[in-house]
Amino acid sequence: MLVRMASSTGPVLKGMLGSRPVIHADVGTMPFRSVFGCPRSANKPGRVYSNAPAVAERRTVPLPKEDLVNYLKSGCRPKSAWRIGTEHEKLAFNLKDNRRLSYDEIAMVLRKLESRFGWQPIMEGPYIIGVTQEGQSVTLEPGGQFELSGAPVETIHKTCAEVNSHLYQVKAIAEELGMGFLGVGFDPKWSVPDIPIMPKDRYNLMKAYMPTVGSMGLDMMFRTCTVQVNLDFESEQDMIEKFRIGLALQPIANALFANSPFKEGKPTGCLSTRGHVWTDVDKSRTGGLPFVFENNMSFERYVDYAMDVPMYFVYRDGGYVNALGQSWRDFMAGKLPALPGEYPTLADWANHLTTIFPEVRLKKFLEMRGADGGPWRMLCALPAFWVGLIYEPEAQRQALDLIADWTPAEREYLRVEVPRLGLRTPFRGKTVHDVAKQVINIARGGLERRGYDEAHFLKRLEVIVETGLSQADLLLDLYNSKWQRSVDPMFKEMMY
Repeated sequence: MLVRMASSTGPVLKGMLGSRPVIHADVGTMPFRSVFGCPRSANKPGRVYSNAPAVAERRTVPLPKEDLVNYLKSGCRPKSAWRIGTEHEKLAFNLKDNRRLSYDEIAMVLRKLESRFGWQPIMEGPYIIGVTQEGQSVTLEPGGQFELSGAPVETIHKTCAEVNSHLYQVKAIAEELGMGFLGVGFDPKWSVPDIPIMPKDRYNLMKAYMPTVGSMGLDMMFRTCTVQVNLDFESEQDMIEKFRIGLALQPIANALFANSPFKEGKPTGCLSTRGHVWTDVDKSRTGGLPFVFENNMSFERYVDYAMDVPMYFVYRDGGYVNALGQSWRDFMAGKLPALPGEYPTLADWANHLTTIFPEVRLKKFLEMRGADGGPWRMLCALPAFWVGLIYEPEAQRQALDLIADWTPAEREYLRVEVPRLGLRTPFRGKTVHDVAKQVINIARGGLERRGYDEAHFLKRLEVIVETGLSQADLLLDLYNSKWQRSVDPMFKEMMY
């Protein structure tokens, strides 16, 4: 869910397909900026055993709300220190029958990353649940989706090179083991009961809770894959502006990166089934956050929102204490039923922030979370899209002007409808396609003015706005023609 990028069938499709320490695996999909170290086992050096910020001792005095606000404020950084962190998830499958991999099969890949390429294992009890190396981590989502969380780097060239290296490593290992990796936004074939759950206690808690708060939470956990980029801000006002641009334009990103038109072997009627799933996961912790556009938006306002999001767990003594549905405000008052008389720490706050899943998430940076997972070139395009929009002042001003008069109802309409219709979604007498053209032009201008020769990473998006055809449109065309209404060929032809 979390630094939280193919073989092909034709020339257009081929192009589209074709300093800080790592935090523990469950602190957020991306270990972008940690104030917590990685505790290591005394008798097995080189292994990381915590999956969340460790709590050294119980807090017996209240944690001031001001500390929660300051935690977010501490993310403010001068422009010279801004970084780019890209995360992407992919489906791991067995080449023999296209089935999703079991934990034991995935563990073999992780162990080979450790033995062959020098990655350090991340453990939960006896289980290897990820690996880490030089600011990067590879971790497992609930259904074994394989996630690279890249290190924070200065340019898109570096984040793309990082992905190149990762894909080389996992592809070499997977070929030996008879496995493959698929870049897609939603599992095109298998149902939730067909997919093994990974041995992480956090996921067992979530699996039990999700069906009680929304109709598609298990789909989100087990069948979705995303690519996201995590970006910095300079000040509270800069955070607000970037947050608003991110929320308003996230549906435009969804339309451009749509890559999940299938479910259980059939078209779903959505171009981004992953995007549709997020419309009914858990309304208390997802969505477009209308308050961000109100005049009183601030770090403190986001803290107020986050404190009202029901809890999942508290991490203590190497395990997860079930706090499903309980109140963070009760925790602040020392009245949490799961831990009566105990008060939260900042590590608990860091964990709680990772259990909130809006279209843009604020931690000590902003996470842009609206795009489907996809092929390598599209994964490089995602950071280019957002860096071009909000890492250059003139582009940021133009993006703000573009969305300035969009109403809350319009933003919500786009969030709900774009996963279905993509670029063809009607909007203000035109379509999202027309908006996307404007947005890509703004992003290109921003990248060109940044001066790092990064604008060419937008090429695949420019092809999409030129043709009006997303990756999902091309997949549907193949399904109805060459693939003879079967998704099985997708696993071989579209794998990394």
